[in-house]
Amino acid sequence: MRLWHTSLIKVLPREQLVAQWRELSAIAGAIQKKGTPNHLLVNFVLDYDFDDFISYAYYVREEMTRRSYRTMNSVWEKIVSLKPNYYLLPLNDVYPKKMDNLYFNICLYNLYEKHLCGGISDEDWEKIRNA
Repeated sequence: MRLWHTSLIKVLPREQLVAQWRELSAIAGAIQKKGTPNHLLVNFVLDYDFDDFISYAYYVREEMTRRSYRTMNSVWEKIVSLKPNYYLLPLNDVYPKKMDNLYFNICLYNLYEKHLCGGISDEDWEKIRNA
């Protein structure tokens, strides 16, 4: 599990963007059932108000909608149920301490490795690289 850096949402290849939506659903479900996502790479979400998590999910959903990918309302409802009266944060304000330059580079190198192994096309990699 990983939440990609907010700067990368708009350039994530289809596979990573769709997987991100599934991961957001899994994180929300784990928080509801166990009180924690209990995964090293995403436990930080509990260090923030649920406004950050819901806002992040909102922007992932918006990008999926922009690309005409389907999102299930039941997933969105599960995410929003964590805080029904959430406040939508601007994308640049989501997880402000986590989404720094170091984390951007970590995510970038993770995507680059996927590119080198053939999981991300040259065309998609160029979009990511120029983000």
